[in-house]
Amino acid sequence: MSDPTAIIRIARENGGETRVEPLNLGERVRELRKSRGWTLEQAASQAGLARSTLSKIENGQMSPTYEALKKLAEGLAISVPQLFTPPSRAQVMGRMATTRAGEGQPHLTTTYEHELLAGAMKSKKMLPYRTRVRARALEEFGGWVRHDGEEFLLVLTGIVRLYTEFYEPVDLRRGDSAYYDASMGHNVISLSDEDATILWVTSLA
Repeated sequence: MSDPTAIIRIARENGGETRVEPLNLGERVRELRKSRGWTLEQAASQAGLARSTLSKIENGQMSPTYEALKKLAEGLAISVPQLFTPPSRAQVMGRMATTRAGEGQPHLTTTYEHELLAGAMKSKKMLPYRTRVRARALEEFGGWVRHDGEEFLLVLTGIVRLYTEFYEPVDLRRGDSAYYDASMGHNVISLSDEDATILWVTSLA
């Protein structure tokens, strides 16, 4: 095995030019360990290595054998190549949007009162929204709701009944959730005296 500080050729785009960066295996292992919130003891236990061995690898004081690399990768639940491949900077966009309570974009229908969240975020891959369920009967919808993507539903307050095209209706209370194919017909009504509220997250891919 070569020296752990050997350069692993990683290409990235930078102003139209391809540059090569060094990757320090010890630093990479330490980064992976800390990203999981593990101590040296915990990571060593997961990988089946001695704590002293892992410490020496992280500090560049020893060159791990391929067997040790395999154990490390298995303990970290990644592949061996991923030990030498940090996340692409092109993929780290650092995007973020916050929405204060009551400041989402309102969208009213006869059956739902939606509050669209993270409205400032453009080109989202998910559409999160908080909804007050006004409907009390399936007949209020005039047919199934269907759209592309998948959907996650979490009940925030009250009790709802989730109707789907291919399953029996299911009643959900605060803290209950459901994940389903949104191209399958679906509707939600409130069973509470007060309008129930739910968090919906719909994939846009």
